Amino acid sequence: MKVLILSCSTGGGHNSCARYIEEELKANNIECEFKDFFDIVSPKGKELSSKLYLASLKGNGKIFKGVYSLGEAYSNTGITSPVYLVNKLHKRSLLNYIKENNFTLVITTHLFPALTLTAINKTEKPPINFITIATDYEPCPFMEESKPNMLIIQKGLEEKFIKKGNAKETLIPIGIPISTRFTQTVKNIREGLNLNEKDKVVLIMLGSMGFGKILELLKDLENEKYKIITICGSNKKLLSEIKNANFKNVIPLGFIKNINDYIYSSDIIISKPGGLSTTEIAAMRKPLIHIFPIPGIETYNTNFFESHHMSIKCMKNEEIKEAINTLFKNQNLQNEIIENQKKYINNYSARDLVELIKENF
Repeated sequence: MKVLILSCSTGGGHNSCARYIEEELKANNIECEFKDFFDIVSPKGKELSSKLYLASLKGNGKIFKGVYSLGEAYSNTGITSPVYLVNKLHKRSLLNYIKENNFTLVITTHLFPALTLTAINKTEKPPINFITIATDYEPCPFMEESKPNMLIIQKGLEEKFIKKGNAKETLIPIGIPISTRFTQTVKNIREGLNLNEKDKVVLIMLGSMGFGKILELLKDLENEKYKIITICGSNKKLLSEIKNANFKNVIPLGFIKNINDYIYSSDIIISKPGGLSTTEIAAMRKPLIHIFPIPGIETYNTNFFESHHMSIKCMKNEEIKEAINTLFKNQNLQNEIIENQKKYINNYSARDLVELIKENF
């Protein structure tokens, strides 16, 4: 068996999920390769798609919301989408790469390569075996146009995916794959940040690109008695602005690889509701506050977690401040959130995926 893992660089979650799968496959001595889809089919498309994604997030994500809403409406018509037709153009390049490198299975953590593989399989005999990972807590528009052998989804979303047109027999509700290492290989980093075990610590995670109205929030929280670790991702401008503000209770950091250590070492997590980052936090069993969702898919992620009592949703700074203080005072509420995370979030999803692969391919 030789596995090709495909992702796209539109947000960090798709790539992180792909890396977790790669790690788990290699741990099971299964030959595999991780590639950005656009590096195979269109290097120029990689830069363009990333720029368009970032541009759509400006203005509090209003452009992204409009595009996403339009996509949802179009998806419901049942008409072949422009997204499918564009990705269909890449089928020759992708098929050649798969054949030249003798891959026997493809795993996609992004919609685009899933649509290209679907287009390939309309004419290719025998068809290419492929698995698609849904990395959010809602069916994204046009996912129903892809026809994978298996579609990995979160438990509790089966009916939504079926209603959207995804084949029931392909749905595997084992959850978004994260590696067992993420939760099991952790260390306490408080000492390295001059924090002691008695300190109350809040971790703010803004995603790999560091979005959010964070400066206003930190100013509102400056006089609180807890310490705040703020992860700015690759947003160097935001990191510089926080450092220059000299907040007395804030530890600002840029992009870090060992985010699991920081989650483990904190008491409360405040995060953007990205599908992968939210899953990582819940897998660590931590009280979670969701803030600043990108309108569209992240709103759905927030709603799923809140409706299953796995997080608290806050849309305003005063709500965030109140939620932090409530969690610190109310251990029962913390326990309720953690118990529901244990109930719904599968810590061994990547391992379970690999077992499915070994059994079926």
